[in-house]
Amino acid sequence: MGAIVQRLRRRAGRDARHGAKNRQTSHRGAYTAHRRGHRRGIPADKAKRVNQSLTRKLIAGLLFGFLVILALALLSDIRAVSQQMVNFRWALYPLALALTLFNYVLRGFKFHYYLRQIGAQNIPLKASLRIFVAGFPLAVTPGKAGEAIKGIWIHHDAPKISVARGVSVVLAERISDGLAVLLLSTAGVVAYPQYWPIFAFVLAALVGIIIVSQIRPLALALLDLFARLPLIGRFSPSLREFYEGSFALFRPGATLIATGLGAISWLGEGIGFYFILLGLGVTSSWQHLALAVFILSFSTVVGAVSALPGGLGAAEASISAMLILLLGMDAGAAAAATLLVRFATLWFGVLLGLAAWYFSRDLLGLQPADG
Repeated sequence: MGAIVQRLRRRAGRDARHGAKNRQTSHRGAYTAHRRGHRRGIPADKAKRVNQSLTRKLIAGLLFGFLVILALALLSDIRAVSQQMVNFRWALYPLALALTLFNYVLRGFKFHYYLRQIGAQNIPLKASLRIFVAGFPLAVTPGKAGEAIKGIWIHHDAPKISVARGVSVVLAERISDGLAVLLLSTAGVVAYPQYWPIFAFVLAALVGIIIVSQIRPLALALLDLFARLPLIGRFSPSLREFYEGSFALFRPGATLIATGLGAISWLGEGIGFYFILLGLGVTSSWQHLALAVFILSFSTVVGAVSALPGGLGAAEASISAMLILLLGMDAGAAAAATLLVRFATLWFGVLLGLAAWYFSRDLLGLQPADG
């Protein structure tokens, strides 16, 4: 009798393993079949409009970024900044870039996790990372609003997921990233209370959005109200889809996982900033490491609140001012540190994203349909 039971258990285990394997194969097969069906791309007229919009936004962001860099260099004495660049220990810079990549990889996994939460399980990790990285150049659009196009890209790879539901992932990314950098800023805000008002305002706003999304009767009542408004009512179906995605993404468990991943990933960039400061002659110490993490994290919050393209101008001003006030750096060194860290983070990401665009022509609609 015991032998029969053992054989039945072994058979059940094999069946379970085969079933799981078949489900994984089914997801991959469905995704592959869908990708084959989309090789021709989107209609030429729509592709042209999408590309023109992306190009305009990107060019505007790049021009604005150039002006910010020029202004920072001129206001801080361009000769002093140049001398700091010459004396910089460039052997440390690859460490900063590597830690930025560490940040991107972890946030890419978070993005993939979010896609699974909204029902896009058929999108494999490689495709998720492609969409995630392709969104980097859109960070230099006002308020990062251009990143909403990732909703279209998600729908492109998972047609059963509406564009509006896909856009909810973009909001969840921003909020979990915001909570992560606020978490990293907490000790600094306690040590320097003058930064408390901005910290408290942003924290209250982010937590408020999450709470409202999880009080379902309240959220649905607001959606019903919006549906009756003259101008907003026609967007009611999309708003409901967006809300359903947000409701899933802001559940306590998902929020804790995403914020935890975000805190670890953004800590990586903070450590990278510390290596940049070491390259400029700042002495090595735990205090300076903590200050580097605080300054970069808090300045990220300032840049996000400004709603400027990529936080351009606001983030640079915050980093430079905090380096002068908290670390006692002179204006030239602070400006050099600011430029170096922004090139190692924001602009490095933009370059990676442009490379992803080149290898993702179907996402950009550069393969027009026949006829």
